[in-house]
Amino acid sequence: MRRFLVLATLFLVTACALPGGADVGSRPYRVTAQFADVLDLVPQAAVKVNDVPVGRVDTVRLAPDGWSALVTMTVNGEVRLPADAHAYLRQSSLLGEKFIELTANDSGPALTDGAMVPLARTNRNPQVEEVLGALSMVLNGGGVAQLQTITQQVNLALGGNEDNVRDLLSKVDSLVADLDGHRDDITRALDGMAKLAKTLDDRKSQITGAIDGLTPGMTVLAQQRDNLTRMVDALDHLSVVATDTVNRSRDDLVADLKALQPTLQQLAASGENLPKALQVLVTFPFTDAVLDDIKGDYLNVYLKDGH
Repeated sequence: MRRFLVLATLFLVTACALPGGADVGSRPYRVTAQFADVLDLVPQAAVKVNDVPVGRVDTVRLAPDGWSALVTMTVNGEVRLPADAHAYLRQSSLLGEKFIELTANDSGPALTDGAMVPLARTNRNPQVEEVLGALSMVLNGGGVAQLQTITQQVNLALGGNEDNVRDLLSKVDSLVADLDGHRDDITRALDGMAKLAKTLDDRKSQITGAIDGLTPGMTVLAQQRDNLTRMVDALDHLSVVATDTVNRSRDDLVADLKALQPTLQQLAASGENLPKALQVLVTFPFTDAVLDDIKGDYLNVYLKDGH
Protein backbone atom coordinates (compact mmCIF):
# COMPACT_ATOMS: atom_id res chain seq x y z
CA MET A 1 0.00 0.00 0.00
CA ARG A 2 2.85 2.41 0.87
CA ARG A 3 4.48 1.77 -2.50
CA PHE A 4 1.19 2.44 -4.26
CA LEU A 5 0.74 5.74 -2.39
CA VAL A 6 4.29 6.84 -3.29
CA LEU A 7 3.72 6.04 -6.96
CA ALA A 8 0.37 7.84 -6.94
CA THR A 9 1.96 10.89 -5.30
CA LEU A 10 4.75 10.95 -7.88
CA PHE A 11 2.20 10.63 -10.65
CA LEU A 12 0.12 13.52 -9.34
CA VAL A 13 3.17 15.69 -8.81
CA THR A 14 4.44 14.96 -12.31
CA ALA A 15 1.08 15.45 -13.97
CA CYS A 16 0.09 18.57 -12.04
CA ALA A 17 3.40 20.37 -11.78
CA LEU A 18 3.33 23.77 -13.40
CA PRO A 19 5.72 24.22 -16.31
CA GLY A 20 8.70 26.37 -15.60
CA GLY A 21 9.23 29.67 -17.39
CA ALA A 22 12.25 30.50 -19.50
CA ASP A 23 14.19 33.77 -19.49
CA VAL A 24 12.89 35.75 -22.48
CA GLY A 25 15.34 38.63 -22.04
CA SER A 26 14.68 42.36 -22.33
CA ARG A 27 13.64 42.40 -26.01
CA PRO A 28 11.49 39.33 -26.69
CA TYR A 29 9.33 38.87 -29.77
CA ARG A 30 5.98 37.17 -30.20
CA VAL A 31 5.20 34.33 -32.61
CA THR A 32 1.84 32.70 -33.35
CA ALA A 33 1.54 29.12 -34.59
CA GLN A 34 -1.58 27.40 -35.95
CA PHE A 35 -2.10 23.78 -34.87
CA ALA A 36 -4.71 21.28 -35.98
CA ASP A 37 -4.78 19.89 -32.43
CA VAL A 38 -2.99 21.19 -29.32
CA LEU A 39 -4.21 18.36 -27.04
CA ASP A 40 -3.86 19.58 -23.43
CA LEU A 41 -1.27 22.30 -24.04
CA VAL A 42 -1.72 25.14 -21.50
CA PRO A 43 -0.40 28.69 -21.16
CA GLN A 44 3.02 29.09 -19.53
CA ALA A 45 4.19 25.87 -21.19
CA ALA A 46 7.79 25.92 -22.35
CA VAL A 47 8.99 26.86 -25.82
CA LYS A 48 12.26 25.12 -26.71
CA VAL A 49 14.87 25.11 -29.45
CA ASN A 50 17.09 22.02 -29.51
CA ASP A 51 15.71 21.06 -26.04
CA VAL A 52 16.80 24.44 -24.62
CA PRO A 53 14.00 26.65 -23.18
CA VAL A 54 13.85 29.91 -25.10
CA GLY A 55 10.33 31.16 -24.33
CA ARG A 56 6.86 30.41 -23.08
CA VAL A 57 3.30 29.92 -24.33
CA ASP A 58 1.17 33.00 -23.67
CA THR A 59 -2.28 32.02 -24.96
CA VAL A 60 -4.06 29.07 -26.55
CA ARG A 61 -7.25 30.00 -28.36
CA LEU A 62 -9.58 28.81 -31.09
CA ALA A 63 -8.75 29.98 -34.61
CA PRO A 64 -11.35 31.92 -36.65
CA ASP A 65 -11.98 28.86 -38.84
CA GLY A 66 -13.38 27.03 -35.80
CA TRP A 67 -11.33 23.89 -36.54
CA SER A 68 -7.78 24.72 -35.45
CA ALA A 69 -5.99 26.37 -32.53
CA LEU A 70 -3.76 29.44 -32.38
CA VAL A 71 -0.86 29.33 -29.94
CA THR A 72 0.85 32.66 -29.15
CA MET A 73 4.41 32.40 -27.82
CA THR A 74 6.98 34.81 -26.44
CA VAL A 75 10.54 34.00 -27.56
CA ASN A 76 13.85 35.35 -26.29
CA GLY A 77 15.08 38.10 -28.60
CA GLU A 78 18.60 36.62 -28.69
CA VAL A 79 17.29 33.44 -30.37
CA ARG A 80 17.42 33.69 -34.15
CA LEU A 81 14.87 31.54 -35.99
CA PRO A 82 14.29 31.29 -39.75
CA ALA A 83 11.24 32.85 -41.34
CA ASP A 84 10.12 29.35 -42.45
CA ALA A 85 10.51 27.87 -38.97
CA HIS A 86 8.45 24.82 -38.00
CA ALA A 87 6.61 24.37 -34.70
CA TYR A 88 6.02 20.94 -33.16
CA LEU A 89 3.99 19.94 -30.13
CA ARG A 90 6.18 17.67 -28.00
CA GLN A 91 5.99 15.90 -24.64
CA SER A 92 8.90 15.96 -22.20
CA SER A 93 8.33 12.38 -21.00
CA LEU A 94 5.76 9.62 -20.96
CA LEU A 95 3.65 11.50 -18.41
CA GLY A 96 5.43 14.85 -18.68
CA GLU A 97 4.34 18.29 -19.76
CA LYS A 98 3.59 19.42 -23.29
CA PHE A 99 5.85 22.04 -24.86
CA ILE A 100 6.43 23.71 -28.22
CA GLU A 101 9.62 22.95 -30.12
CA LEU A 102 10.78 25.44 -32.75
CA THR A 103 13.27 24.52 -35.43
CA ALA A 104 16.45 26.58 -35.62
CA ASN A 105 18.34 27.50 -38.78
CA ASP A 106 21.05 30.12 -39.31
CA SER A 107 20.38 30.63 -43.02
CA GLY A 108 17.80 32.83 -44.68
CA PRO A 109 15.78 35.74 -43.25
CA ALA A 110 14.95 35.69 -39.56
CA LEU A 111 11.59 35.23 -37.89
CA THR A 112 10.30 38.66 -36.80
CA ASP A 113 7.91 39.91 -34.15
CA GLY A 114 4.28 39.06 -34.93
CA ALA A 115 5.24 36.29 -37.37
CA MET A 116 2.79 33.49 -38.15
CA VAL A 117 3.70 29.80 -38.47
CA PRO A 118 0.96 28.32 -40.69
CA LEU A 119 -0.77 25.01 -40.27
CA ALA A 120 1.37 23.42 -42.98
CA ARG A 121 4.51 23.89 -40.81
CA THR A 122 3.12 22.56 -37.52
CA ASN A 123 2.62 19.05 -36.23
CA ARG A 124 2.39 17.00 -33.06
CA ASN A 125 3.62 13.68 -31.70
CA PRO A 126 1.12 10.87 -31.11
CA GLN A 127 -0.30 10.62 -27.61
CA VAL A 128 0.46 7.68 -25.35
CA GLU A 129 -3.25 6.93 -25.27
CA GLU A 130 -3.32 6.89 -29.07
CA VAL A 131 -0.36 4.50 -29.27
CA LEU A 132 -1.88 2.17 -26.69
CA GLY A 133 -5.28 2.35 -28.40
CA ALA A 134 -3.76 1.53 -31.80
CA LEU A 135 -1.79 -1.35 -30.26
CA SER A 136 -4.94 -2.66 -28.61
CA MET A 137 -6.83 -2.47 -31.89
CA VAL A 138 -4.08 -4.38 -33.69
CA LEU A 139 -3.87 -7.06 -31.02
CA ASN A 140 -7.61 -7.50 -30.58
CA GLY A 141 -9.31 -6.64 -33.84
CA GLY A 142 -6.72 -5.49 -36.33
CA GLY A 143 -6.12 -8.80 -38.07
CA VAL A 144 -3.48 -10.41 -35.85
CA ALA A 145 -6.05 -12.88 -34.56
CA GLN A 146 -6.73 -13.92 -38.15
CA LEU A 147 -3.10 -14.83 -38.87
CA GLN A 148 -3.64 -18.36 -37.63
CA THR A 149 -6.72 -18.75 -39.84
CA ILE A 150 -4.82 -17.36 -42.82
CA THR A 151 -1.93 -19.76 -42.16
CA GLN A 152 -4.29 -22.72 -41.90
CA GLN A 153 -6.05 -21.81 -45.15
CA VAL A 154 -2.74 -21.38 -46.97
CA ASN A 155 -1.60 -24.79 -45.71
CA LEU A 156 -4.86 -26.35 -46.88
CA ALA A 157 -4.51 -24.71 -50.30
CA LEU A 158 -0.92 -25.87 -50.72
CA GLY A 159 -1.41 -29.32 -49.21
CA GLY A 160 -1.11 -31.95 -51.94
CA ASN A 161 -0.41 -29.29 -54.58
CA GLU A 162 3.30 -28.86 -53.92
CA ASP A 163 4.29 -30.08 -57.41
CA ASN A 164 1.81 -27.71 -59.09
CA VAL A 165 2.98 -24.80 -56.97
CA ARG A 166 6.60 -25.65 -57.75
CA ASP A 167 5.79 -25.80 -61.46
CA LEU A 168 3.95 -22.48 -61.23
CA LEU A 169 6.87 -20.83 -59.46
CA SER A 170 9.24 -22.25 -62.08
CA LYS A 171 7.10 -20.79 -64.88
CA VAL A 172 6.88 -17.46 -63.08
CA ASP A 173 10.66 -17.47 -62.72
CA SER A 174 11.04 -18.22 -66.45
CA LEU A 175 8.59 -15.44 -67.29
CA VAL A 176 10.45 -12.94 -65.13
CA ALA A 177 13.77 -14.02 -66.64
CA ASP A 178 12.35 -13.67 -70.16
CA LEU A 179 10.98 -10.22 -69.36
CA ASP A 180 14.32 -9.23 -67.88
CA GLY A 181 16.06 -10.49 -71.04
CA HIS A 182 13.80 -8.30 -73.19
CA ARG A 183 14.12 -5.31 -70.90
CA ASP A 184 15.79 -3.20 -73.58
CA ASP A 185 13.07 -4.09 -76.12
CA ILE A 186 10.36 -3.24 -73.61
CA THR A 187 12.11 0.04 -72.83
CA ARG A 188 12.35 0.91 -76.52
CA ALA A 189 8.69 0.02 -77.00
CA LEU A 190 7.70 2.27 -74.12
CA ASP A 191 9.91 5.05 -75.49
CA GLY A 192 8.24 4.61 -78.87
CA MET A 193 4.82 4.83 -77.28
CA ALA A 194 5.93 7.97 -75.45
CA LYS A 195 7.15 9.54 -78.72
CA LEU A 196 3.90 8.57 -80.45
CA ALA A 197 1.87 10.09 -77.63
CA LYS A 198 3.97 13.27 -77.81
CA THR A 199 3.54 13.45 -81.60
CA LEU A 200 -0.22 13.00 -81.28
CA ASP A 201 -0.31 15.64 -78.56
CA ASP A 202 1.70 18.07 -80.73
CA ARG A 203 -0.72 17.50 -83.62
CA LYS A 204 -3.80 17.55 -81.46
CA SER A 205 -5.19 20.60 -83.21
CA GLN A 206 -4.73 18.98 -86.65
CA ILE A 207 -6.37 15.74 -85.50
CA THR A 208 -9.22 17.72 -84.00
CA GLY A 209 -9.63 19.66 -87.25
CA ALA A 210 -9.65 16.44 -89.26
CA ILE A 211 -12.28 14.91 -87.01
CA ASP A 212 -14.33 18.10 -87.20
CA GLY A 213 -13.98 18.01 -90.98
CA LEU A 214 -15.24 14.43 -91.09
CA THR A 215 -18.34 15.35 -89.16
CA PRO A 216 -20.28 16.84 -92.15
CA GLY A 217 -19.37 13.83 -94.28
CA MET A 218 -20.53 11.43 -91.62
CA THR A 219 -23.74 13.44 -91.32
CA VAL A 220 -24.35 13.12 -95.07
CA LEU A 221 -23.63 9.38 -94.96
CA ALA A 222 -26.07 9.02 -92.10
CA GLN A 223 -28.71 10.93 -94.05
CA GLN A 224 -28.07 8.85 -97.19
CA ARG A 225 -27.98 5.56 -95.34
CA ASP A 226 -31.25 4.32 -96.87
CA ASN A 227 -30.11 5.20 -100.38
CA LEU A 228 -26.74 3.52 -99.84
CA THR A 229 -28.48 0.45 -98.53
CA ARG A 230 -30.75 0.30 -101.58
CA MET A 231 -27.73 0.80 -103.87
CA VAL A 232 -25.87 -2.09 -102.25
CA ASP A 233 -28.97 -4.27 -102.54
CA ALA A 234 -29.28 -3.30 -106.23
CA LEU A 235 -25.60 -4.14 -106.84
CA ASP A 236 -26.14 -7.48 -105.18
CA HIS A 237 -29.13 -8.14 -107.43
CA LEU A 238 -27.11 -7.01 -110.48
CA SER A 239 -24.29 -9.39 -109.62
CA VAL A 240 -26.77 -12.24 -109.28
CA VAL A 241 -28.32 -11.42 -112.68
CA ALA A 242 -24.91 -11.01 -114.33
CA THR A 243 -23.70 -14.33 -112.95
CA ASP A 244 -26.86 -16.05 -114.15
CA THR A 245 -26.54 -14.44 -117.60
CA VAL A 246 -22.91 -15.54 -117.96
CA ASN A 247 -23.78 -19.05 -116.85
CA ARG A 248 -26.68 -19.26 -119.30
CA SER A 249 -24.74 -17.81 -122.28
CA ARG A 250 -21.50 -19.60 -121.60
CA ASP A 251 -22.02 -22.30 -124.24
CA ASP A 252 -23.11 -19.77 -126.89
CA LEU A 253 -20.13 -17.52 -126.12
CA VAL A 254 -17.72 -20.42 -126.44
CA ALA A 255 -19.36 -21.43 -129.77
CA ASP A 256 -19.06 -17.86 -131.12
CA LEU A 257 -15.39 -17.70 -130.21
CA LYS A 258 -14.77 -21.02 -131.90
CA ALA A 259 -16.59 -19.76 -135.05
CA LEU A 260 -14.34 -16.66 -135.10
CA GLN A 261 -11.22 -18.78 -134.94
CA PRO A 262 -10.88 -19.42 -138.77
CA THR A 263 -11.38 -15.75 -139.59
CA LEU A 264 -8.74 -14.72 -137.07
CA GLN A 265 -6.38 -17.35 -138.40
CA GLN A 266 -6.76 -16.02 -141.99
CA LEU A 267 -6.18 -12.45 -140.80
CA ALA A 268 -3.04 -13.56 -139.07
CA ALA A 269 -1.90 -15.44 -142.20
CA SER A 270 -2.32 -12.35 -144.39
CA GLY A 271 0.63 -10.80 -142.56
CA GLU A 272 1.83 -7.60 -144.27
CA ASN A 273 -0.64 -7.81 -147.16
CA LEU A 274 -3.53 -6.37 -145.17
CA PRO A 275 -1.70 -3.11 -144.13
CA LYS A 276 -0.52 -2.59 -147.71
CA ALA A 277 -4.05 -3.06 -149.07
CA LEU A 278 -5.36 -0.55 -146.59
CA GLN A 279 -2.67 1.91 -147.67
CA VAL A 280 -3.78 1.62 -151.32
CA LEU A 281 -7.41 2.00 -150.30
CA VAL A 282 -6.91 5.53 -148.94
CA THR A 283 -5.26 6.67 -152.24
CA PHE A 284 -8.12 5.41 -154.45
CA PRO A 285 -8.55 6.10 -157.39
CA PHE A 286 -4.96 7.37 -157.95
CA THR A 287 -2.49 4.90 -156.58
CA ASP A 288 1.28 5.32 -156.46
CA ALA A 289 1.54 3.21 -159.63
CA VAL A 290 -0.23 5.83 -161.83
CA LEU A 291 1.89 8.79 -160.74
CA ASP A 292 4.26 8.35 -163.63
CA ASP A 293 1.42 8.48 -166.20
CA ILE A 294 -0.22 11.76 -164.98
CA LYS A 295 1.24 15.15 -165.81
CA GLY A 296 1.15 17.92 -163.34
CA ASP A 297 2.44 18.86 -159.88
CA TYR A 298 -0.69 18.79 -157.76
CA LEU A 299 -1.57 15.11 -157.54
CA ASN A 300 -1.63 13.80 -153.97
CA VAL A 301 -0.51 17.18 -152.65
CA TYR A 302 -0.43 17.45 -148.84
CA LEU A 303 -1.79 20.71 -147.51
CA LYS A 304 -1.06 21.95 -144.01
CA ASP A 305 -2.89 24.74 -142.29
CA GLY A 306 -0.40 27.30 -141.10
CA HIS A 307 -2.71 28.65 -138.39
